[in-house]
Amino acid sequence: MADLILLVGNPNAGKSALFNRLTRAHAHVGNYHGVTVDALSKETDLGGRRAEIVDLPGIYTAAGGSLEEKFACKYIEDRPQAALLFVAECGRIGQFVPLMAELTKKGRRCALVLTKKRRFERDGGGVDVPALSALLGLPVYLAEEKRLKEGLSALLSAPPCAVKNSDVYAIVRPVRGGLSRADKLLLNGFIGLPLFFALLLLAFLLTFAKGLLGDRMKEGIEWLFIDYLGGMSEGIPSKIVRSLVKDGILKSLGSVLCFLPQIALLHLFLILLEESGLLSRLAILTDGFFAKIGLSGRAVFSLLMGFGCTAAAVTTTRGLDDKDMQKRVILCLPYISCSAKLPVYLALSASFFKDPFAAVILLYILGVALSMLVALFFKKKTAPFLAELAPLQLPRPLFVLKSLLFQIKQFIIKVATVILAFFLLSWFLSSFNFSFGLCSAEESMLATVCGGLKWLFAPVGMGDWRIAYAALSGLIAKENVAGAIAMLYGTFPYSGASAFSFAVFILACSPCVSAIAATAREVGKGRALLYAAWQTVSALLLSYAVYFSLIGGAVYIALALAPLIGGLIIGKNREKVSRAGKMFAKRLRRRNVRAGVDGAPQASQEEGRARQRQKGGRKRHASFGR
Repeated sequence: MADLILLVGNPNAGKSALFNRLTRAHAHVGNYHGVTVDALSKETDLGGRRAEIVDLPGIYTAAGGSLEEKFACKYIEDRPQAALLFVAECGRIGQFVPLMAELTKKGRRCALVLTKKRRFERDGGGVDVPALSALLGLPVYLAEEKRLKEGLSALLSAPPCAVKNSDVYAIVRPVRGGLSRADKLLLNGFIGLPLFFALLLLAFLLTFAKGLLGDRMKEGIEWLFIDYLGGMSEGIPSKIVRSLVKDGILKSLGSVLCFLPQIALLHLFLILLEESGLLSRLAILTDGFFAKIGLSGRAVFSLLMGFGCTAAAVTTTRGLDDKDMQKRVILCLPYISCSAKLPVYLALSASFFKDPFAAVILLYILGVALSMLVALFFKKKTAPFLAELAPLQLPRPLFVLKSLLFQIKQFIIKVATVILAFFLLSWFLSSFNFSFGLCSAEESMLATVCGGLKWLFAPVGMGDWRIAYAALSGLIAKENVAGAIAMLYGTFPYSGASAFSFAVFILACSPCVSAIAATAREVGKGRALLYAAWQTVSALLLSYAVYFSLIGGAVYIALALAPLIGGLIIGKNREKVSRAGKMFAKRLRRRNVRAGVDGAPQASQEEGRARQRQKGGRKRHASFGR
């Protein structure tokens, strides 16, 4: 059986990077707080001995503050025989030693690995490794050392030790403290926030604007799949095989894969934001706003990850301060438009906007606004926000390239497996009747099975089972919606009002099954299914309201909602009056009890007033005496 080594350290100390180096794994690393939110483990060879290395979430104290810290502390406590490999930045050793002392006070096999040495020395710091090892009473290594694996092999046979809570700065030369000029500028709201929004606008322009990089690359892939390969498929003699290749594979896959460049550019922006250190500064800048809606600046990490993948963003909510805040952020995340919704937005945008850039921007803003409204509706008091600034740095090109290629690979694997299987099944069901004869879509098995669903979108001018099937297919993967529309319609045939209302439904409805599964792991299966059902029903009602307002019914919607809003206001006022009346009654009762009216023989009004005057006089004299 392999020996167990637990990587323990503060957030953003470099644990995941060390884990990848020791085990040749591909754990996600980033230059911001809370990248690791679960225990990642892998076996490796350490100088001839097998060891299972576990990468734990970052912790600050042995008591544990956030959900991820509590998980890590419990994991360490439940495995007293495991060796602890402490991981600390060279510049933060002094802050980390008390935690090491706390975790080893009963004796543990342990060693210390120092990370980010080059940056520490570049900033004027220095560390004497042998002296530090002697002072703390445990082996100390640098992460870059070639002999690190051999040292960890020796750790597995070492006796337990207790780390001394020593003044390590007696032998370590720290860097100059305080904020740098760059940080002072970036943490200024009048500079930092406009800069972030300017970068965001630039990213969206490059990704979505007509004629720029993302749009040009999208057109190239569309031409390859639909025009070039689709034209070649016309030469296939068999009608069934030609339909399968052209409609079931090329048209469907092309309608999704053509958005790969834009999805890649969106992920590139998120990677650069993380790697540069700007993400942690954005969290601090926005904490004041988020506190007003019952969240904290730490929610920025999860919400921004939601633009990439909702399922991954749900997992990152373990880094939040408490379970209540985690539930509220998970409720907000489906309204943040993930990259899988992007193909649907762009496929529909031509119906209601000439410029897809304006359409996508509008939908993204609407999604963020809805998520903030949900947070405000479920607002609760927040815990104080605690975070540390990740170092400002130029993104490492190799790291950015690897991260981007990983995201592209994940998307292609998803398209080539789950989405392709769905397209093939949809083609078969929409091309054959129950006698397995080739037929039109209206006479197919799919039309028969889904015919009853046509009422779902009839109120928005689309009383067709095909659009309902496309919408529900998004519960498996949102990319399916664009592919189903391309397969069953070719181009979207309805009005701009219908297209925008349908886009709003896709924006606000339940996320895909992988996100629902991630939610179930965090808050329970029952609550996850309840969230999904509530989001889908409310999204359908919202799409109805949007369509009715677009065709001139905004006034009627306001008139219809007026009684409801008025009732809520009156109910709130009555509740306040009732609460005030109850408080007045309680005060009156207390006054009567003190005056001898309630629960005692009733005294005359004059006697009661005399007692009150006497009591008031005594109080005034006592107050004056103090």
